[in-house]
Amino acid sequence: MRKSKPKKRYILPDPKFRDVQVTKFVNNLMYEGKKSIAFTIFYDALELVEKKTSENGLETWRKALNNVTPSVEVKSRRVGGATFQVPTEVRPERKQSLGMKWLINYSRKRGEKTMVDRLAGEIIAAAKGEGAAVKKKDDTHRMADANKAFSHFRF
Repeated sequence: MRKSKPKKRYILPDPKFRDVQVTKFVNNLMYEGKKSIAFTIFYDALELVEKKTSENGLETWRKALNNVTPSVEVKSRRVGGATFQVPTEVRPERKQSLGMKWLINYSRKRGEKTMVDRLAGEIIAAAKGEGAAVKKKDDTHRMADANKAFSHFRF
């Protein structure tokens, strides 16, 4: 057990939209400290989303992120030698970070040529309620629903 909680780090908003959530997303998207490249990828992907859907790119991204964020998940808990998958509520910060990570990971696994195309495709799919990231959320919810019987083992 740690002695004290670590201090909360506050993140500066991004230069274009003045939004902290965008910066968090770009920080997850970033490889090897290349933040300016990550910002370029993100902004270009939003422009591509605007071209394809003729809707506001930022709003589409927010909708996609909202469709991907889970509300419940399962955590392993050992009780008397047996391990149970116990469904638990997800904290708001964790909800957000899980949604972002899933959106980025599944966009990386897509078949398009550039990361801009992949990210734009996954954002559009997630905004419609389709795509691999939304499937991951549904699987997580289904797993929690299946293990509802063990919810009395909550922490």
